[in-house]
Amino acid sequence: MSPTGRKRPTLVADQRYPNAKSAAKKPARKTASKSAAKPAARKTAAKRRTPAPKRGGGGGGGGSILMWPVHFVMWLLRMLWRLMWKGAVVVTLIIAASVFYVASTLPELTTMLDGRAKGSVTILDRYGDVYAWRGDQRGGTVTSETVSPYLKNAVVASEDKRFYRHFGVSPRGIASAVRINLRAGRGPLSGNGGSTLTQQVAKLLCLGVPYDADTWKNEAAYEADCRQGSLWRKVKEAVYSMALETKFSKAEILTIYFNRAYLGAGSHGFDAASRRYFAIPAADLNPAQAAMLAGMLPKPSVYAPTNNLKRSQDRAATVLRLMREQDYITAKQEAYFQANPATLSKAAKAQAGGYFADWIMRDMPAFLTRKTTEDVVIKSTLDPEIQTAAEAAVNWVFANKVRDGSKAQAAIVVMSADGAVRAMVGGRDMRVTGAFNRATQASRQTGSSFKPFVYAAALDLGYSWNDFVLDEPYCLNVPGSGEWCPKNYTRKHYGNVSLTDALAKSLNVPAVKVSEAVGREAVKTVASMFGIESDLADGPALALGASESTLLETTGAYAGILNGGRSVTPYGLTELSLVGDNSPLMTQTGGMGERVISKSADEQLVYMMNQVVEVGSGHRARIEGREVAGKTGTTQGAKDAWFIGFTADYVAGVWMGYDDNTPLKGVTGGGLPAEVWQHAMAKIHEGLPPRPLPMIRPGAAPQFEGENFSSDPNAGGNGTRTQPRGNDLQDAVENVIINTLRSIFGQGN
Repeated sequence: MSPTGRKRPTLVADQRYPNAKSAAKKPARKTASKSAAKPAARKTAAKRRTPAPKRGGGGGGGGSILMWPVHFVMWLLRMLWRLMWKGAVVVTLIIAASVFYVASTLPELTTMLDGRAKGSVTILDRYGDVYAWRGDQRGGTVTSETVSPYLKNAVVASEDKRFYRHFGVSPRGIASAVRINLRAGRGPLSGNGGSTLTQQVAKLLCLGVPYDADTWKNEAAYEADCRQGSLWRKVKEAVYSMALETKFSKAEILTIYFNRAYLGAGSHGFDAASRRYFAIPAADLNPAQAAMLAGMLPKPSVYAPTNNLKRSQDRAATVLRLMREQDYITAKQEAYFQANPATLSKAAKAQAGGYFADWIMRDMPAFLTRKTTEDVVIKSTLDPEIQTAAEAAVNWVFANKVRDGSKAQAAIVVMSADGAVRAMVGGRDMRVTGAFNRATQASRQTGSSFKPFVYAAALDLGYSWNDFVLDEPYCLNVPGSGEWCPKNYTRKHYGNVSLTDALAKSLNVPAVKVSEAVGREAVKTVASMFGIESDLADGPALALGASESTLLETTGAYAGILNGGRSVTPYGLTELSLVGDNSPLMTQTGGMGERVISKSADEQLVYMMNQVVEVGSGHRARIEGREVAGKTGTTQGAKDAWFIGFTADYVAGVWMGYDDNTPLKGVTGGGLPAEVWQHAMAKIHEGLPPRPLPMIRPGAAPQFEGENFSSDPNAGGNGTRTQPRGNDLQDAVENVIINTLRSIFGQGN
């Protein structure tokens, strides 16, 4: 069906954007104003809508092809930026989670102040003053409020001036450290680390990993692992440091640092170091002392004042300058304390008794000394003035009497008559710890210094100081070795000589004859009872000191002679206690033991030894106005030289020789050892009133009346005398009892 009515017009879209021609064909509008405004509007719209011509000319979009690298780079940069900020957010979240996790696992402050695995040993002298430290020294627990404010400021000024502004790590400090390391030709993490104080605390805590003896070979390996500088370690250190900042305040972090920092000489913590170097608590430090301790932190062993005081003072001056620059002290204070630097305490300056302290540590049970888990205090017998005199004597002799470059060594021991050791020098290098101690560890042949025990045995069996023995060529047949003929040092013989003269001149033949006459077993028994515990020789050379012994052992045996013939055990401890305990765990009041020889025999022996010094081989040991007794000793081949002697107050022994047994040149016991002894003992006795030796005082020298004794019945003597010749009935009875006991127990000849 077709549509009806009027035909509809064809639908044609309006031309919304007519060009100039179509616009010109349209009839004009009736309204004048509209006809005037329309052309202007069309022109503006046409101008606005006309597309800009494409660059590069030519058609076909050639410009878009040339721009694709630019668009790709921009796309890549936008992608990288998105990855970076998203990655940063993820890393930040991981670090934050790690920090808060580590912070939640940190223990309380009080448990982080002391991380030692061992205890400490503080050794006092006979007067109660500290003179030596061993083990990990810990002072009292301190806080950032109780230490000297100068110390707190010195540490912050020199170690981390931004301490109160950072969050545990310092990006600026790390960047500066990397730049310094690279400029120095090192790796970025080698050398300067840019560590904050908080990071240093993290290292001291070993990032919270405790020491486990089953895991680590030793504490040194554990500490080395704590200080390693790998990149991963640095990352963990940073996390741990920020965790510390989250858990603790700045003051608490400083408190941990003040109690755990190592400051040389075995001192852990500033209070221990303050007492070690200045003999005062950390609360009393002045700016110079505080600067010296703070200056040690980078390299404690290098800047320790006991190692090099001048270097430590120079370093402290730098710290004082930093304190002034950061307004912790005034310029006036800086100038004053740089002009008046810190100095060591008397005990720290002396550094005396290192060998003595080592001997104490070795001589006592390990669980109370070397392996103690407690803080131990030992009161000892050492006298600092006597120790200084002994050291000065050794130094003087080597400086004035020994050629430069000599490797010879010396040792000296001084003790009271009861065995209390007052001084000990174990070698020429006296500022050492843990060194080989020639006074206690070197077993050397004693030479003629053993002869007093030969004559002690004879006197105790009834011989007298004025008995005679024939000094003549003499030989013995030693089973397994053949004939043995002892010789005197002078290669001469002196005929009939008294026992006193034989000892004074240190004649070998008479000593061997006396030993053979009384029996070697009797001599060995007397020597061992006096304290010579080393294995004694079995042959006739026993009388000439072929056996080995230590200086301490032999000097202790001589103390028994001074002590009236009673044995003496050298000792160095009087009290041992734990810090905080009111009563000592251990005490020692004296080293005196049982009687070895009769008092009468001992008084004769002391007189004979006095003649060694007065007219014999030990004359260089004489001290003006004081009685001295002693004995020289020079071993075969001059490998060892000894002088051991005593006054009524003290016993001292001196040894000289080479560690490798090189023979001494021109040195005998009556030479340099006697001079060391005299130099030390003269100083030790200054101010002491002279006291007489406990000895007989005969009115005249012994005269030969045609009698002598010898183990050789063909020598014309009267054989071995068996009847005691004591001065009174008591001595005679005592001798009979001793001889009877020895015969019962098989100790006689």
